[in-house]
Amino acid sequence: MLGKTFKSFKNLGFYTNMNKNLEKTIDYLKKKKKILFLTTSNRWSGSKDEPKSALLAKEIASKLNNKVTIIDVAKLAIYVCEGNVSKRKYNDCGEKFALLKDEEKNPSQCHRCWASLNNPDDELWRISKELFQSDCVVFFGSIRWGQMNSIYQKLIERLTWIENRHSTFGESNLLKNIDAGLICIGHNWNGKNVIKIQKKVLNFFGFKTPKELFWNWQYTNDANEESQESYKKAFPKFIKDFEIEVSEG
Repeated sequence: MLGKTFKSFKNLGFYTNMNKNLEKTIDYLKKKKKILFLTTSNRWSGSKDEPKSALLAKEIASKLNNKVTIIDVAKLAIYVCEGNVSKRKYNDCGEKFALLKDEEKNPSQCHRCWASLNNPDDELWRISKELFQSDCVVFFGSIRWGQMNSIYQKLIERLTWIENRHSTFGESNLLKNIDAGLICIGHNWNGKNVIKIQKKVLNFFGFKTPKELFWNWQYTNDANEESQESYKKAFPKFIKDFEIEVSEG
């Protein structure tokens, strides 16, 4: 491990509201059988830096006795949504003709997305395959310009066929027995609003959305704080708040 190691602050008596959120999330997840974590924040492929949200996902997973599968969505080849939900004449997003006919990629026979058919190297199936085998999914990501980062948004749009199945086609809700959550990390603006909106989005999808799985961490509430000093202080504060032990890259 390179550089200085940040030690746990637990024994030094540092307790924050963020720790309380973390504890409630872990306590809730301990009741689940098979959990999927989807991390969506990213860095350049050659960087050793790891997004704070990804570090937090690993920290939570370490407390859950190997019940968690983590997928780094940023590293998958996922094409953009084709917009089939709003064509000029009709909505054919997720119709039966869009079935991905591959037993390995689609063992549930529920994956129905035109972009998966039109792009043979598309890897959305890696997510849907795990999702339909899980009883809980938690998304992790970052706030960028007051919204969830672009990889998260691309993923949500590509999963629209799951929501469209029951809302437009009147078929069964594949997600009715799956809990969903979102934990996001930001610097200075709009985190609480993002959580509120995305909780509603995931509810529209058909997930159960328990409050224990929705919260954000933000370095400051001053939307105008963009100083280099604040960015330098953000990571140590994050590490301290969540009592995570990592090497400083």
